[in-house]
Amino acid sequence: MILLTGILTALPFFFKFIEDRDGYLMNDFLLEYIPAHNTSVLVFFLIWSCCLLLLIRIYRDPMMLLVTLWAYNGVTLLRMACIWLISLNPPTGLIPLADPITNQFYGVHYITHDLFFSGHTTTVFLVFLCLKRKWDRIYALSASVLLGIALLVQHVHYTIDVLAAPFFTYAVYRLAILFTRTETDSINRE
Repeated sequence: MILLTGILTALPFFFKFIEDRDGYLMNDFLLEYIPAHNTSVLVFFLIWSCCLLLLIRIYRDPMMLLVTLWAYNGVTLLRMACIWLISLNPPTGLIPLADPITNQFYGVHYITHDLFFSGHTTTVFLVFLCLKRKWDRIYALSASVLLGIALLVQHVHYTIDVLAAPFFTYAVYRLAILFTRTETDSINRE
């Protein structure tokens, strides 16, 4: 929780840094053929519904909470490193995402340079990995796929941003599982 607090505290400064720099404009063949449309409501419905489902399931499963926290912290740090190393300008035709819930409280401020790899896709795919019940996992995986498509339709991310997210997320999730097992094994031995 301390690490998560530190990450959340650093994010506004990090986002300001990446928004102020110029990057590379990629040529994305798929986005050239997809007309841009606003899918913000769908995007945030999928994200918030999956996060709510995870919170409900975590309530009775502390190990799920521990794995989720380690994986989220790890994937967020990895994502920050990738964004820092790979400076990209937003895709042509981008329609900024507007969260219908948080924009009511925090105002409208768009971050468009946090591209490689997609944090939205990462979040929902991580929920899929952390959930245990069959129908929960089916919902979260379906939401992850639909979310990736919606992000591309809105031109929020390049295709590679969305496609890479599950691979990075899965790798960090596996490390979180190993780390959590090692951590709980050492507690059980005491």
